[in-house]
Amino acid sequence: MRTLGADERELWDRVTATIRPLSRKVVAAPVQPSPSMLVAQPAPLPPRAKGPPPRRKALLPASPPRPGATLDGSWDKKLAKGTLEPDQILDLHGHNLDGAWAAIDSGLERAIANGDRVLLLITGHARAGEPPIVRGRIRAAVHDWLAHSRHARHIAAVRGAHRRHGGGGSLYLILRRPR
Repeated sequence: MRTLGADERELWDRVTATIRPLSRKVVAAPVQPSPSMLVAQPAPLPPRAKGPPPRRKALLPASPPRPGATLDGSWDKKLAKGTLEPDQILDLHGHNLDGAWAAIDSGLERAIANGDRVLLLITGHARAGEPPIVRGRIRAAVHDWLAHSRHARHIAAVRGAHRRHGGGGSLYLILRRPR
């Protein structure tokens, strides 16, 4: 530890003179620095090694992108224009939550086995005016199902469908290229 120099001491006195107390109690004269107020000397930095920095190894293996991950521009353009034709269509109309989950699971299994790339998942629109707890439960749960599915590592992206494929009531599931 070191003591304050003359110029540092003068600066410190000027700073403490501008301090206004939070309470209306009378404040005593500026406090003389105690050993606990002394400024510690910074530790010297270790000498820098010459040459390029060492490469860091990845601590964890790369995890597969989540179902909302970005596709390249050509995929996004085709999906936005609606020019991409789905390899398989999975319609969930008339299913309850358990039936919809089973249909999605088996549909994904078939699509992966066939080497399909685009699956159109028709969930249906939520009806206006009715609470989403009554209508649209499948649509509300489908993203969580896909993220935690046993097939999640095969899903490259999930996108909203073009109007000609169902719009807000449908989703495109883009599957990874088979290896």
